[in-house]
Amino acid sequence: METKANYVAVGAFVLACVIGLVVTIMWLAGAQYSQEYAYYQAYFKGPVTGLGQGTVTRYNGIEVGRITNLEFDPNDPQRVIVTLQVRPNLNIREDSVASIDSQGITGASFVEISGGTKNAPLLVAKEGQPYPVIRTKQSSFAQLAQTAPEVVAKLNVAASRINDLLNDDNRRAIANVLANLDETTQVIARRSADIDASIANANQAMANLSEASNSLRPTLEQVDLTIRKYGKVADSADAFITGDGLAQVSYLVGEMRRLVGNLDQLSNQLNREPTKLLFGDRRKGYEPK
Repeated sequence: METKANYVAVGAFVLACVIGLVVTIMWLAGAQYSQEYAYYQAYFKGPVTGLGQGTVTRYNGIEVGRITNLEFDPNDPQRVIVTLQVRPNLNIREDSVASIDSQGITGASFVEISGGTKNAPLLVAKEGQPYPVIRTKQSSFAQLAQTAPEVVAKLNVAASRINDLLNDDNRRAIANVLANLDETTQVIARRSADIDASIANANQAMANLSEASNSLRPTLEQVDLTIRKYGKVADSADAFITGDGLAQVSYLVGEMRRLVGNLDQLSNQLNREPTKLLFGDRRKGYEPK
């Protein structure tokens, strides 16, 4: 009887533990599912290959949520509306940008949200929008994939032009040019002694020119001194002409002319009456009575 009582106690304890574990799990699950989320939308133009419900959403590289829905934009069939479920405390800003990235070239795709600046206002839903809309941009990988055909076409054109450049005629021409260069190099090598002699003569000529210039330096200095003296003479003559000297010379010339006139008059009088200078004028004029 006592043994059965122990089994009942053990069974009751185990049952209580199981019930407690189930209640704990349900409480944790309820707490998890009762957590609130923030919802945003992003409009991606073009294909969104690799995205689906449950795809990871990252904020500055950190996983913060999932994609809950994807649908076509009824106003633009080339655009896909992606609904994002993220943590409520992210505080996404108006200048935040969403893009589709992938882990490596062959890795899984995800939505990457880049953080905005701290001074930008928080992103909120506008009139007519169920959720705030995050701006989008193409990822670097998407841009590369979009421009890959153009790059391949340019590479094909470049390869075609290289093939045209390296045709048989051009190869023969290049071979001839290389042969001529080799011959020229050999000629230069054979005439290296003459080239050295020419260089030595040129150096000697330069030395002679330098010596000649040094010998001419005193003569040039003397010429410069002479030019300076003539300059001073010219300045003095200019000062004489433009100053009072020219007026004084003009006055002197006038006085000389008057003196010459007086001397000429005296000479004429002596020629007519030579005794007048010695005895004076003896003629008397008529005196009225």
